[in-house]
Amino acid sequence: MLRATVGCVQERDEEQEDEGEEELRDGGVPFYVNRGGLPVDEETWERMWRHVARIHPNGEALGKEIRGATDLPKIPIPSVPTYQPTTTVPQRLEAIQKYIRELQYNHTGTQFFEIKKSRPLTALMDIAKEMTREALPIKCLEAVILGIYLTNSMPGVERFPLSFQSHFSGNHFHHIVLGVHSGGRFGALGISRREDLMFKPLEFRTLMDLVQEFEGAYRGYWHTLRKVRIGQYVSHDPHSVEQIEWKHSILDVDKLTKEELRKELERHTRDMRLKIGKPAPPSPTKDRRNSMGSPLRGQNSPIRRISRVERRPSGEKKVLEQKPSTDLNGYQIRV
Repeated sequence: MLRATVGCVQERDEEQEDEGEEELRDGGVPFYVNRGGLPVDEETWERMWRHVARIHPNGEALGKEIRGATDLPKIPIPSVPTYQPTTTVPQRLEAIQKYIRELQYNHTGTQFFEIKKSRPLTALMDIAKEMTREALPIKCLEAVILGIYLTNSMPGVERFPLSFQSHFSGNHFHHIVLGVHSGGRFGALGISRREDLMFKPLEFRTLMDLVQEFEGAYRGYWHTLRKVRIGQYVSHDPHSVEQIEWKHSILDVDKLTKEELRKELERHTRDMRLKIGKPAPPSPTKDRRNSMGSPLRGQNSPIRRISRVERRPSGEKKVLEQKPSTDLNGYQIRV
């Protein structure tokens, strides 16, 4: 189903954006999502080619030429990166980015893998596995899920969603990358049609430095960066039933001074550090996972909007009341 219309993109409410609504435009042009899985069914396949004919300057002729060809070259399937024990974290991230690049950016106007942001992490990791098997071109949101999957085995690397809303020529544009943090430095993984709007090496000292790097890239394309949305660190447990917190902080860049933006990003960095030591909910058993649906957002993971009027307070440690051990006769009760 086509969820967006051509022209100026109106502001969407938070519920729509949580379902990935903001990702259904590619450079201001609406695109379809393959919701029928793989292999692609006949209806989706024909719809994709009709869409190509509409959006490409020579779309109809191009489609006939490709579909009628009998000697198309075989596309090589990229290999999922493997590492030696001595491979450093920056080298591993570069290898992951190289793999994402080799899959190539999807220009067809149909996203092949359906990504629902409200799904639990374990379900999204299953989709990432399918991406590695099918080796099809991907868009930016798919690259974020794939990046999480490929870095799950790197406990020293923290990952978080980092999305941008820019404005150009009357249109709003949305993009997302996977922010990474390791060894006191920030970087990013992802895919884009623009070389400087995806991978960033692990060399930025603060989150502010990383955001400014992307803002400078947007200026190079005459885009004005309007909003930055930053999520929390993502669990390394591929079987976790947690939902990814996509937008823990929402910053109106064009309404904040440079110093105010820096302070808000520092606050968010502290919030992410506080989450590291918190225990994640237990993963379900294998039998339970097979019959489990997507959990609803609970009260423990609220969406917090950031503005100049209402700001998120710095994280404070919650002091728990100590119960005397004699109440439990020296035993711990586990539920």
